[in-house]
Amino acid sequence: MALLEVAKATKRFGGLLAVNALDFSLDEGAIVSVIGPNGAGKTTLFNIISGQFKASSGAILFKGQDVSGKPAHALNRSGLSRSFQITNVFQELSVFDNIRSGVRSRCGMRYNFFRRPDQSREINERTQAIVEEVGLKDVQHMPVSALSYGQQRALEIGITLSTEPELILLDEPTAGMTREETGQAIRMIDRVTAGRTLIIIEHDMDVVFSLADTISVLHYGTILVSGKPDEIRTDQRVKDAYLGDG
Repeated sequence: MALLEVAKATKRFGGLLAVNALDFSLDEGAIVSVIGPNGAGKTTLFNIISGQFKASSGAILFKGQDVSGKPAHALNRSGLSRSFQITNVFQELSVFDNIRSGVRSRCGMRYNFFRRPDQSREINERTQAIVEEVGLKDVQHMPVSALSYGQQRALEIGITLSTEPELILLDEPTAGMTREETGQAIRMIDRVTAGRTLIIIEHDMDVVFSLADTISVLHYGTILVSGKPDEIRTDQRVKDAYLGDG
């Protein structure tokens, strides 16, 4: 049984057909990159899968259960976690506190005026492990506002990991990075997603070919072709629609 199945999913915005009867499936442990030109429907597909949008028709199945229309927070508790194109963190809190907020949520701890989060050894140890996993140990006590852009993106991935997801969705995790930051991000993502299931939207083809086991090409709201990186690299349909011949 696939971990995730998207069955004939369609999303309309008025007269605009953003996702068109799309079929997509993902097995546990797979790393899949979704690529395509701007406006192809990539982020809309992520929004449907992650509960940000409700599909106009079709179904989303996660771990064999129909989760169509479930809100994002319910899907997150079920084991699906997503990062966004734009950094989505608490700027005035420290790196450690940002990640700890996600760990606390996963452990079922809500805010309690009489119970300080730093008193939980289990939560603090798990938080520390994630901080080190994403390479932010040296800046863990700094406010997020003082971090570089690349460090903020690493933090966002740390927050994504904090809920111990079974399926991770990363939306352009290296967007806006320098080449050096991108190289560091590739190594970090490869390390932290080992043994996990991942879908990644990315325009940087070096990132795509470095990380993905399978690449799915979206074009006009539907899957044009899916295949191994070497197959996609040489597919004429993909060159015509997206990669070009360069």
